Amino acid sequence: MNLVKTVALLGILSALLVTVSYWLIGGTTGATVGLLLAAIMNLGSWFFSDKIALAAYNAQPVSQVEAPALYEMVERLCDRAGLPMPDVYIIPTASANAFATGRDPDHAAVAVTNAIVFIYYNVVPWGKF
Repeated sequence: MNLVKTVALLGILSALLVTVSYWLIGGTTGATVGLLLAAIMNLGSWFFSDKIALAAYNAQPVSQVEAPALYEMVERLCDRAGLPMPDVYIIPTASANAFATGRDPDHAAVAVTNAIVFIYYNVVPWGKF
């Protein structure tokens, strides 16, 4: 159902961009420019969505050596779900939050804030938040 909603939203926004381009630039040329811009934006959003989300939160990658308990938890969850291990990131903030992002299981990432790790493990081995 989420895929249908996403496709519908992107379709509506793309149609709006094509319509606005048609009226601002004019005629078929404007519609073509709008369609080209919509295709570039949609493909770019799909391909780089994980990098955009991680950059927005200033997420830093961590290795298994730096956060072994976090890695173990993510590995257990991936094993239970039958998914490949994603890249793991830490977000340097005091608010409790976590999210998973990526265009498919092979290009996925899990990000967790320092606050969540501190609350769960009562330690923040990779720095202060």
